[in-house]
Amino acid sequence: MIEREHPQLSIRKQAKMLGVNRNRLEAKERISDEDRAIMRDLDELHTRRPVYGQRKLAVELRKRGWKIGRKRVRRLMEIMGIVAVAPKPRTSVPDKSHRTYPYLLRGREVSAPDEVWCADITYIPMGRGFAYLVAIMDWKSRAVLSWRISNTADTRFCLEALAEAVAVAGRAPDIFNTDQGCQFTSREWTGTLEELGVRISMDGKGRWMDNVFIERLWRSLKCEDIYLRDYRNLAELEAGVSRWMVDYNRERIHEALDYETPWSIYRPQPELAEAA
Repeated sequence: MIEREHPQLSIRKQAKMLGVNRNRLEAKERISDEDRAIMRDLDELHTRRPVYGQRKLAVELRKRGWKIGRKRVRRLMEIMGIVAVAPKPRTSVPDKSHRTYPYLLRGREVSAPDEVWCADITYIPMGRGFAYLVAIMDWKSRAVLSWRISNTADTRFCLEALAEAVAVAGRAPDIFNTDQGCQFTSREWTGTLEELGVRISMDGKGRWMDNVFIERLWRSLKCEDIYLRDYRNLAELEAGVSRWMVDYNRERIHEALDYETPWSIYRPQPELAEAA
């Protein structure tokens, strides 16, 4: 309703006529450029030292020249969605309306692709701003079946990744494991899995090892690509992540897979399967 280029009425007069405070016309940005720069360093430190909590991270940031205290570190960690991966009581208080599920993989030997999938969300720093990345991985082969990038950590982009993974696989998994993040405890997510006939498994609190394969994926992606290239915007980031994921799935050999690639284990070529 406000015309900034109005030839006769100033913004002040227009705001007065509408009965609104002109200082409220533009929302003040909560995250400053300095916050973004700190968050970039914070993400790198957390990836390298995931057991560090607020105190140690604040010390490490001060060593890098930032004048920062624990409260600011805590606020930025909340925005980024990261916590120290160490056992501790009540690391978070779940939404009482969200149901959580038990961990189903303890002591289980996963013997075939599509038996178990897992998913996780990670924070991605950029030159101007930040984004969130969700990936869905097959537990047996370590293959990334789908991924999505969003500038908000909502459930929508997780559901889009899930739909793509089901399309790629041609089926849903027997078990789907995630952490207890609000996206994965939401009724939209759990309801979709239940409709697909999937058994839902969730990590215990402070149990980062329960989803260790995808945690290793994030570490490799960030150390080998994200931190080195310093993407400036979402378009550059999506192109870079796409390139890295293709290489990870189809070119990179894994010692744990007998030096095969994830995709060759997930979807072996017919002639190779017959020879085996």
